[in-house]
Amino acid sequence: MAIRVRTAHTADLLPAELDAVRGLLGAAFEGDFGDEDWDHGLGGMHALVHDGSGLVAHGAVVMRRVRHRGRWLRAGYVENVAVRADARRTGLGGRVMAELERVVDRAYDLGALSASDEGAFLYTSRGWRLWGGQVHALSPLDGIVRLPEEEDSTFVRSALAGPLDTAHELVFDWRDGDVL
Repeated sequence: MAIRVRTAHTADLLPAELDAVRGLLGAAFEGDFGDEDWDHGLGGMHALVHDGSGLVAHGAVVMRRVRHRGRWLRAGYVENVAVRADARRTGLGGRVMAELERVVDRAYDLGALSASDEGAFLYTSRGWRLWGGQVHALSPLDGIVRLPEEEDSTFVRSALAGPLDTAHELVFDWRDGDVL
């Protein structure tokens, strides 16, 4: 079975390709994937993996702003990573992440993502590390608010910014739905 990996910007994906991605994500997250979750993965780069039967894996990286040590950084934020159920644990998640990490490492100050318990091993095995400090977001109504529920699932990858200091918080830009 031939595996093809393609990296493309949202603007370069055809409507049928976007429909296939949305279908894969809906199935992979067993119906717990809404419109805001979908929106979070649009506007950036997508890694799509196809096998003989179609789309088998996907992930996206979008730009977010993250303040750390008084400086706003460009973060490549990984979203919507999924592998079709019959192809899990075959290395396809790693193929997706290799493409996304290439984008993060070359175009952003750092990488960040929020991982489920099931997905955390994929990220740690690739060198992503669980953020050991506080996580905040810049709310449009309340200013900077702490997100303690995100502190055990936020992973980072230092790219161009150099080492990150857990004594200083990460402050993410705000977005509707799940902030992280």
